[in-house]
Amino acid sequence: MYKHFSLLAAGALLTASLSAQNTPQPYQAVVGKTLADSKEWWPTPVKPKPGSPNVVLILLDDVGYSATHTFGGVINTPTFDSLAANGLRYTNFHTTAICAPTRAALLTGRNHHYVHEGGFSHTAMSAGFPGWDGRIPDDKGTIAQILKANGYNTFAVGKYGVTPDEEATDAGPFDHWPSGKGFEHFFGFLGSETDQYKPDLVEENAHVIPDGRHLSDQLTDKAIAYIGRQKKAAPDKPFFLYYAPAATHSPHQVDTFWSNKYKGKFDQGWDWYRTTVFANQQKLGVIPANAKLPERNPAIPAWSSLPPGQQKLYARFMEVYAGYLEYTDYEVSRVVNYLKEINQLDNTLIYVIIGDNGGSKEGTIHGQIRGKSTGFANAAVTDSAYLALNENGEAQIGTPASWTNYPLGWSQAANTPFKDWKMDANSEGGTHNPLIVFYPKGITDKGGIRTQYSHVIDILPTTLEFLGIAPPAEIHGIKQDTLQGTSLVYSFNDARAPSRHTTQYYYIFGARAIYHDGWKAAAAHRPDYRDFSRFKDGPALPARDWDKDEWELYNLNDDPTERVNLAKKYPEKLAALKALFDAEATKNHVYPLIDFDDVLHQRIHQHYVK
Repeated sequence: MYKHFSLLAAGALLTASLSAQNTPQPYQAVVGKTLADSKEWWPTPVKPKPGSPNVVLILLDDVGYSATHTFGGVINTPTFDSLAANGLRYTNFHTTAICAPTRAALLTGRNHHYVHEGGFSHTAMSAGFPGWDGRIPDDKGTIAQILKANGYNTFAVGKYGVTPDEEATDAGPFDHWPSGKGFEHFFGFLGSETDQYKPDLVEENAHVIPDGRHLSDQLTDKAIAYIGRQKKAAPDKPFFLYYAPAATHSPHQVDTFWSNKYKGKFDQGWDWYRTTVFANQQKLGVIPANAKLPERNPAIPAWSSLPPGQQKLYARFMEVYAGYLEYTDYEVSRVVNYLKEINQLDNTLIYVIIGDNGGSKEGTIHGQIRGKSTGFANAAVTDSAYLALNENGEAQIGTPASWTNYPLGWSQAANTPFKDWKMDANSEGGTHNPLIVFYPKGITDKGGIRTQYSHVIDILPTTLEFLGIAPPAEIHGIKQDTLQGTSLVYSFNDARAPSRHTTQYYYIFGARAIYHDGWKAAAAHRPDYRDFSRFKDGPALPARDWDKDEWELYNLNDDPTERVNLAKKYPEKLAALKALFDAEATKNHVYPLIDFDDVLHQRIHQHYVK
């Protein structure tokens, strides 16, 4: 009886161990015809090194560089302030300029086209090419898969964003769901955006009915529950938590307790915000000393030119946004405080990436209130009619009845000191985001600022080096491709260490750039904001000629906010960088060049213009 029980237990242990390891241990038993002739063997269970830290990776959505108080903004973010004051602020960190590519690159430590996420996993915005099909391959494993195989429990809550639409039903297949990519528990949503009170909610591998509370509240409760259950069962076992709230992506929805805290705080407008915050950033040292504030984008009207009614309307949009961001900081504080309560905070490596791209441009010039598809549904109306819709619905801004996004002027303000915004992979305003790294036991320069050039693909190799884990040769028997990111551990306690990430390409919806050793060549490919009024008359827009895109050249060491185009002054430098972009694009499967913005415009035109 006891021998039978032992064999059953051994079988269970063997199954668990093999599923947890990247490369199964060679079988070492001796199997004879009888038990007396045999020698038993069990594989050694995978265990992290004693004292291995927990890892919490926090990724916010659609937050500009200067929105948080932590990086010079006027929106209260005391949790981020505290983590930064006891950790490090990375001021030269970059994303891909839009959500799904950033998330795919973050999870895999590889460039987004290289892991097939050139655009989105949405059916309408993927394409049948190696860099564009929206399906992360199995030979490019995730941080969750690697840490799980090294003895960590793995949880994810919030926005996932890299599951193909056609696989996102309860019938699966689940290979590209969080459970198929190494997460043992998941609670959140699979798409790019969702209503905060009526989310398209998923738990584990099935859609569930939300309980009516704000999504961020539910996500935090679930994250704390995952940690609590795990620590109760295995106090010494570390965990990995990927905490990715929908905030602050549209819809901006938050209780008035939070938004009303900012009543009147933005009445002076977006021009005041930019100059005020720029001065704050200079004092904090989160922008280079030689940075200069670019001129307001010509698409944005001067605040002083707006009539009082518009100023009042637009200020309310920003009050709601500010409340939404402060509320998000509060929800993060609940996780941080729980870790402190259970004596885990000092042994937890925390990353806070404040935005997967720059501030959103989807709110258009006038902001957006009503309906999920307001921007598209009103594509053929005049500016005055569109503005009237927003003015009449002002009381709904931020409520569960609205689908709110702020006007473009506030997005540029939230991106101070940079030009442009989300989707503009050619511009720092699309790709330059704050990063906080917190680990009390391992970071001695508390409150330090790091200026090394870095990118979202660097997070996974940083984590592995810090934990002493080698990149796996195989995951579940599948040989793994090379990581492309550069570990940042070298800079943790050396502020003056030269950057090791020296080359990085960017490409989103036709906008593209190449960075190399402080220089940057970049080309825009489409308008710098979505002018939906273009679709009210005339034929559909023709495809844009790629060869006519104008490349610009910047020396970011001297001009970090991209004010002075040096393309004509240094044509040979520009030519060399364009050649480098071509090499990187070829290596990373960027080609063929695809502008899904043109595809969407064609579809909008076909739908609304008869």
